[in-house]
Formats: sequence, C-alpha cells, structure tokens
Amino acid sequence: MKQQLENIEKMALAALEDAKESSELENLRVRFLGKKGELTGLLKKMGSLSPEERPVMGQKANQVRAAIEESLEKKKAALAAAALDRKLQAESLDVTMPAKEIAMGHKHPMSIVLDEMKEIFIGMGFDVVEGPEVELESYNFTKLNTPAGHPARDRQDTFYTTEDDSVLLRTQTSPMQIRVMESRKPPIRIISPGRVYRKDEVDATHSPMFHQMEGLVIDKGITMADLKGSLIQMGKLLYGEECVTRFRPHHFPFTEPSCEMDVQCFKCHGTGEVDGHTCPTCHGEGWIELLGAGMVHPKVLEGCGIDPNEYSGFAFGCGVERMTMNRFAINDLRLIFENDVRFLSQF
Repeated sequence: MKQQLENIEKMALAALEDAKESSELENLRVRFLGKKGELTGLLKKMGSLSPEERPVMGQKANQVRAAIEESLEKKKAALAAAALDRKLQAESLDVTMPAKEIAMGHKHPMSIVLDEMKEIFIGMGFDVVEGPEVELESYNFTKLNTPAGHPARDRQDTFYTTEDDSVLLRTQTSPMQIRVMESRKPPIRIISPGRVYRKDEVDATHSPMFHQMEGLVIDKGITMADLKGSLIQMGKLLYGEECVTRFRPHHFPFTEPSCEMDVQCFKCHGTGEVDGHTCPTCHGEGWIELLGAGMVHPKVLEGCGIDPNEYSGFAFGCGVERMTMNRFAINDLRLIFENDVRFLSQF
C-alpha cells in the first residue's frame, strides 16, 4: 500500500504540474482527493491491514493528501497570477498618448447673475437671509397688508397646501422682510433670494416656479431718493454703465408710494422695432419691466413693532430669471430651465 500511495502522489503532482487551466485543477482534485477519488478508494482498503500497519499507512496517506493539496493551491495561485498578467498585458495603456479633453463644467447663467446681484448688495452693506418656501398665509399676505379677498390670494393664483388656506407655497420672498423686522431692530439692510411659486402657465416669460430676490432697508431718514439711487446703481453694475432705467408709479399693498423700474429693451434699444417689425421681446414698448419697489407701508412697520414716525424704509423685489434674460439677452424663459447643454455652454 505504501507503494500505491507514493504512485498516487507522483501521478497527482505530475498532473498538477502539467495543468494549463484553472478548470483542470478542479478535475484533478476530484480525481485524486474526491469522495470517489484514487486516494479515498485506497484508504477504504486499510481495513485489510494489520493493526501495526494501519497507523503507519494512515500517517503516510495524510502526508500524500497534504502534498497534493499544497501543490494544488500553489498551482491555482500560479495560474491566477498568469491569467492576471495576461489580462493586464491585453489592457495595457500607452501613458504617452494624448489624453481626451475633459469637458469642464461652469456656472448656470442664473447662478452667475444671482451671485453678481449678491455681490452688488453685499458691497452696499446688505446681509443675505433665507427662509422657508412653505409659508404661513399670515406672513405671505396678512402681515404684508394684503387683505382678505385680495386677488393675489385666489386659489387660481396660489398653491395652498391646506384646506383652510393657512399654509401655502410662498408666492414671493417678501415674507422674509416680515420675519427679519420681527426679529431684528433697525437699522436693517437685507436681501432675500429664493424660489417662489405661482399658478402660471409655462411660456416664454412665465413659469409656475421661479426665483425672486427681495431687498429691505429700514433706518431713520430713508427716502425715495435712497431707493432710486440703490436700484440705479444696481442696474449699472449688473448691466453696464450704458444701462438706461425709468421709474413708473404703481401700487403694491405693502409699500406706499410704490413704483416699478424698467430697463431699456436690450433687443430694440428702446425703439420698439427690430428690422421693421414689432420687437418680440418688449412687444413694441421699448422698455422691459424689471422689478417692483416702494417705501415700506406704515401699517407693515407698525405690525412688526417698528415706529413709522421714527423709522422709514424701502423694499424691492425682482425676478432673477428676468434679470438673467436681460443680462444675457435671452428671449425665452424656458431655455433657462431646460438644461440644454448646447445653450448652457454659451455662458
């Protein structure tokens, strides 16, 4: 039996040495070490040996098994290393070849304009504040002197989230003016950029979700001249020294007096015509409405605990999309939201 064990060991080691593929190793393992393998079959005959020979042959059989298993593991590792080497050779790269140009990302035009506007007003001494987009009706309307029954409160214009209309998606960032006036003492200089929501149909100039930036100044001796000077300066810094603006009387419930600020149309330069046809951007007006503004209504100040006899202030609100369209001469609001790389790569 000793000779038979040695023969099995020699055959197994020789076969393992000649193996070329990992699949062959499994077949060899089953052939020599499996339940029906040659070594197992020989061990079943140990019952015919004398009591003195059994421990000797058992030890020898264990040595043979250990030798075969060790050779099997070494061969398996060698074949795996060889396979990896072949794979690496096949996938080798010439690091001296020119690399592909990587397309670099850049700011969205909305982000460019918003950052510029923040920089302009921070330079004037304003703080940037942010607030909730899901707002209470009292902050969005009542505390801004917008009475019950006002058209702005209609469900056809506003996204209410409760049956009693007490909670809504804010229609303006003006509620932050109230929150700041309730939590801070004058002097106050803040801007509040953010998303707002209204039930508008999507077209070249409207969207149900858009961005606004509100501004608020409260201090002693603030006048309409401070408002106009700040906004004219903002227009020149944002659009260039050649920017032409005008102010028109208007009405907002939370400011008195109120106005709207227009900029001269960037498409027709104020003529109202392009190539003999009505300008498609300003519809022949020669001007584009940019923002609404005014002096903070005394009732709004009183509601926030500020004495209107001692303090006055101005507020303004502008659509960031509209500012962006004017800044880059974009004639369709939808282009800003479509994320078309062909469009965005121009900025």
